Amino acid sequence: MTTQGIEFASLLCSRLCHDLLSPVGALNNGIELLADENDPDMRARVIELLTESARVSAAKLKFFRLAFGAAGGFGDQVDTGEARSAIEGLFGQNARTEIGWMVQQPTMEKASLKILLNLALIAGDALVRGGRLDIGSEGNEIVVRAEGPRIVLDDELRRALSGDIELAALSARAVVAGLVHQLARACGGTLQLSQPEPQVLLFGVTGLGSGVSAAA
Repeated sequence: MTTQGIEFASLLCSRLCHDLLSPVGALNNGIELLADENDPDMRARVIELLTESARVSAAKLKFFRLAFGAAGGFGDQVDTGEARSAIEGLFGQNARTEIGWMVQQPTMEKASLKILLNLALIAGDALVRGGRLDIGSEGNEIVVRAEGPRIVLDDELRRALSGDIELAALSARAVVAGLVHQLARACGGTLQLSQPEPQVLLFGVTGLGSGVSAAA
């Protein structure tokens, strides 16, 4: 592996650790509270919080395994139902975000599925006050649309999606956008991004081929 590849993998690990730190930290704090708490009502509340933190941790791990790793087995095709389950687990339990699933095919190539998942992650994170997240795919095209009262997608992510930032210059926060650009280019696809708008964000990827078998 090249030095650049190692750095890119390190950035992905940093992003994963950053996103898992909060729910795992809450688990640790909850266990400490449970050990010292004798009041039945407070213990019940702590157990409720522990259950939620465990659910969030598991949902994030499931999503990242598909979006960053080699989940789905050793074949070239992955069941799109796994992607839907991962996205709904990550965002669907949040009452502020509604998920629309409009993926036509039952399976997708791993690289294309990773593009879809990571675009959904970027769009979902941009919905800072919640809203609606629509994910669609048909043939060799992917569309992800976010709509909500406030959308934030900073310039670094836009530039990373467009390939205007070298991998070595990416931050851990923008590495997902860099991954999307690299995968789309390797698959022969073209990524389009809507102009900045306060309430709508639209990603489109066209012309996806089969140039990558299982990029991570």
